[in-house]
Amino acid sequence: MRPRSAILLAIAIVYVVANWIPFGGTALYPLTLFTTWVHEMGHGLTALMMGGSFEYLEINRNAGGLAHCGAASGWPEAMVGAGGLLAPPILGAAIIAFVHGPRRARILLAALAGALVLSVIIYVRSAAGVIAMPIVAAALGWSAWRGFAENPERRVVLAQILGVILALDTLTRMVSYAFTTSVTVDGKPSASDIQIITNEIGGSHILWGMAITGIAVGLLVVASWWAWRRPVRAPHARDLPTSAPPRPPR
Repeated sequence: MRPRSAILLAIAIVYVVANWIPFGGTALYPLTLFTTWVHEMGHGLTALMMGGSFEYLEINRNAGGLAHCGAASGWPEAMVGAGGLLAPPILGAAIIAFVHGPRRARILLAALAGALVLSVIIYVRSAAGVIAMPIVAAALGWSAWRGFAENPERRVVLAQILGVILALDTLTRMVSYAFTTSVTVDGKPSASDIQIITNEIGGSHILWGMAITGIAVGLLVVASWWAWRRPVRAPHARDLPTSAPPRPPR
């Protein structure tokens, strides 16, 4: 399957399920929680890379979340704030650009399943997260292990569905949040990610929101261009049928 065909099919599936199927929102709910997990893990892992701490994360039933992490004041803490907003588009763009064959799709699905399980053991500390993330991990693990064994190209489509949802998350579901200064999580008000960036390094939250949105758009454009330009690879020589050796003359 051509990369562009898999991407277009993934976009069509997401659009139809979200807009034309009555229970589409419910069907996509596990993937919405998955994007929240990517967002919060983005905060936490960025904090660790900045030399800070990552204690635990929460994922709520309404698809909200909170990562209990932090780094030194200034640029490090600002990077932690940006890490959550950019984690979904970065991962989504990487999937769109590079996960095109069944083998890569299988590796990706298995890696995500393993990462989900490890994060539940180490970091996830909310009831919704502890219940939902293992279910998502089991679905991804099954898809990588035994699911679609007779038609492995479907693993590519599933991987691209994840890529499309992640790449568009900051530009759709979270676009208003990228320009919000405060947020209420579990009944407690706190500064939004953009406001944290503004507090740490100055500037306007509108400009920082535009910057984050612009980066997300740029990642999507570059990933789509890269996938679109990839030709279909010719089969390896060992995969080509070999003709029978000629008969010796009588």
